[in-house]
Amino acid sequence: MAEFLGLGITHYPLLAGTDEHMAGLLRWTLTDPDIPEDLKDPANWPARMRREWDDDGGTAAAAAHRAELVEHLARCRAALDEFEPDLVVVWGDDQYENFREEVVPPFCVLAYDDLEVPAFEVMNERGSPNAWGLPDDFTITLHGDPQAARSLANALIENGFDMAYSYRKRAEAHFPHAILNTQIFLDYENAGSKLPYPIVPITVNCYGQHAIARKGGLARFADIADEQLDPVGPTPNRCFDLGAAVARAFAATDKRVALVASSSWSHAFLTDKLWHLRPDTPVDERLYDAFVHGDVDTWRAVSGTEIVESGQHEMLNWYCLLGAMHELGLPLTWSTLVTTDVFNSNKCFAVFSGKPDEAYAGGAGGRAGQEPR
Repeated sequence: MAEFLGLGITHYPLLAGTDEHMAGLLRWTLTDPDIPEDLKDPANWPARMRREWDDDGGTAAAAAHRAELVEHLARCRAALDEFEPDLVVVWGDDQYENFREEVVPPFCVLAYDDLEVPAFEVMNERGSPNAWGLPDDFTITLHGDPQAARSLANALIENGFDMAYSYRKRAEAHFPHAILNTQIFLDYENAGSKLPYPIVPITVNCYGQHAIARKGGLARFADIADEQLDPVGPTPNRCFDLGAAVARAFAATDKRVALVASSSWSHAFLTDKLWHLRPDTPVDERLYDAFVHGDVDTWRAVSGTEIVESGQHEMLNWYCLLGAMHELGLPLTWSTLVTTDVFNSNKCFAVFSGKPDEAYAGGAGGRAGQEPR
């Protein structure tokens, strides 16, 4: 009988860069001529945003933000090592990497063997040195398990959950950074070079109507005004159901499986209603409160439209995790939410472990365990 661990982490790309570049997305946003000047004036920002930005563009605050994120990543890594998984299944968004104009599936299992992957391509393109002072062309090996991935895709299809799969990454594109950074950040001390566990990625079309329209990335408001939106991505409920289906697919095996959601929550550069200046923290905090109280109904009630309005596109990865944990009845043993105005996104961390709560599994649920944040 399988055993499970659940983890939630961030793959915030700028954590791989240096402190002076960590607020780079906000710095870029402030050059958008279509954002009203009074909104770009720090004198008009909320108090925390002014405090984080200070007179150095966020560099000093970045060091504290980094320290907090690394501390929580280390706690997740410790739980992973204690569990000693046979396999790490990671839900991560595809940000115009494998999902491009030729085909955009809602989900895709990556049945890859070991791959040698450049670790810092994204940071190199942003003009930021990496945080470890390693060569720009430094590579790491992502350990895969193609047979486990094939078996998972097969089980999902046989059980009525149509699943795309891939045997080869797109040659001209980056490896999906949500998956790459999961390995790097879970092995932060070694820049991802020594994580021993095989990873089965499940990439999610979190960007939906913006997947091709914004090429999975940043956009000026002038561009947004004329954009042709794509079909929407999978609904939050469908992602929840995928997580449950993945849990069921592994439940009858004898594997020790770690299930990981990799993403930050609300992203400033996706939150049009806040002019891309800061994440939608009140909505994140409302969902976090429901999360730690095991209130699945509140999560289930969120529509895809609401996800997009709050820049929470990548939270669909967390819906997959929550669906799996709810199916298994695995209790939430620790979590925290790190909020920020300047560093683009709020970051949640979580560990689900221990004996399943049968009263919670697959049902209405009760209060999940947590420590104070």
